[in-house]
Amino acid sequence: MEKAQDIAALLDKDKIPRHVAIIMDGNGRWAERQGKSRIEGHEAGARNVKEITEACQELGVKVLTLYAFSTENWRRSKQEIDSLFHLMGRYMKQYSGQLHKTNVRLLHMGENQGLPEKTIEDIQKGLELTKDNQNMDVCVGFNYGGRREIVRAARQIADAVQAGTLSPEDITEEVFAQHLYLPEHSEVDLLIRTSGEFRISNFMLWQISYSEIVVSPTLWPDFSKDDFYKAIRDYQSRLRRFGGRP
Repeated sequence: MEKAQDIAALLDKDKIPRHVAIIMDGNGRWAERQGKSRIEGHEAGARNVKEITEACQELGVKVLTLYAFSTENWRRSKQEIDSLFHLMGRYMKQYSGQLHKTNVRLLHMGENQGLPEKTIEDIQKGLELTKDNQNMDVCVGFNYGGRREIVRAARQIADAVQAGTLSPEDITEEVFAQHLYLPEHSEVDLLIRTSGEFRISNFMLWQISYSEIVVSPTLWPDFSKDDFYKAIRDYQSRLRRFGGRP
């Protein structure tokens, strides 16, 4: 069996993706297989974030975006949602402190509207603590939906046109991207989805237009550095044409 350090040593350091996004799927199934509760599965998934963040730092990935809570997740039971909010607050305090020690900035991609005040407060503390860090960005998609993000951007542009500060003929892809939640990170190089599901699940619909996609059969709590390095190796084996010829 290949070891993580062996796989990492063979990677081309000049072809490390700048921006990696991960749909962290499989916490519930992991818990079921382990005979544990769903919230224990989410806790295991939250703990795994640290290991994958470290792997990104070791390779020189500049941006890691994690899909933590989608706008569709509001359909889950109130008990599970409340547990997720509590977990988010607890790990935000711990995780932001760890990130701060390694000069990593934490960013929130999504909306505060609808979130409990305590959750918003916990998120803001993490953002404030790390705001001046420059080594790497970790973006957390919390209360995030790709369609909602695009609709929000369209509304902002429509308001600007109505106010006379923007002409319709000046609306370009670049202008549109400036109205996304995190405009400085509008392009994803590699999208990873764990648990073997072949779905985008309303995640970063604009930003993944030309992303390489890797689907891992491993459930998120078990997704190790080995799995992450294998995904990077897969990414490096592909020829990125961006719609053009080789």
